[in-house]
Amino acid sequence: MRIAVMGTGGVGGYFGARLARGGHDVAFVARGKQLAALRTDGLRVESPLGDVHLPEVVATDDPSELNPVDLVLFGVKLWDTHEAAEQIRPLLREETAVVSLQNGVVKDDILRQALGPLHVLGGVCYIAATIDRPGVIRHSGTMQKLTFGEYDGSRSPRVEQFRAACADSGIDVEVNDRIEQAIWEKFVFLVGLSGTTCLARTPIGPIRDHAESRAFLHDVMDEVVQVARAQGVPLPKNYADNRLTFIDSVPDTMTSSMHHDLERGNRLEIRWLSGDVVDRGHALGIPTPANHAIASLLAVHADGRR
Repeated sequence: MRIAVMGTGGVGGYFGARLARGGHDVAFVARGKQLAALRTDGLRVESPLGDVHLPEVVATDDPSELNPVDLVLFGVKLWDTHEAAEQIRPLLREETAVVSLQNGVVKDDILRQALGPLHVLGGVCYIAATIDRPGVIRHSGTMQKLTFGEYDGSRSPRVEQFRAACADSGIDVEVNDRIEQAIWEKFVFLVGLSGTTCLARTPIGPIRDHAESRAFLHDVMDEVVQVARAQGVPLPKNYADNRLTFIDSVPDTMTSSMHHDLERGNRLEIRWLSGDVVDRGHALGIPTPANHAIASLLAVHADGRR
């Protein structure tokens, strides 16, 4: 496949590198120090599953310099979604798919509005990967999975083509015919993990092991579940209990990308995580006090360190 990675951060860089190593034609869109490193030294992935070094990669900060592609892996920060969507227009043919690896549930709404619904596949990724230093992606743990699908549930040729590309490249892959529900299922976990690790300034272990913080974590996730159900997403009523059980199975050192951003003084995606839950709850008449507390307190750090 011919693939463009729009936003070569930890997630886009990792999956793009694996696909390139698997023999696919991958171009990387980046900027700043990351772009300079890609042009000079290529792209490296340091991973328990095996390191990857691509000494020469196609890298640019202008997607219009690239030829049209079969698929765009879209991995920019949420605040850049509108601008980045406009930038990838030259990459799109009639059947080109755009798969967002971003956090949140509003991501595909923005992409559909900007690019048209036919280009957008629903997607979810499961991985802990960050830029360790320019040009180098650090993958923590062994989880590295992509789940995606057409919003109408069909097994289209482009879905099957991308599934085969991922499998050939050693990526754990799943095609899901209920992709909207899968995105919300991850959102429940992500909002809980991101909000509590940032608020407590600690990995998940101490939060889940302390009775009061554990109850708060449950409430954060349960508010997301109730908002989803009010929107017609068929999550089980007690789905927060399910996610809390899952959290008990992850390493106690697990944290979130937003927690990494907070520690580094970077801008936060809080507006599109707990903040989005609050906005949707307000519109639907669903109380969201735990997420309101998270969004209000982390607003102090939302624009990064001044």
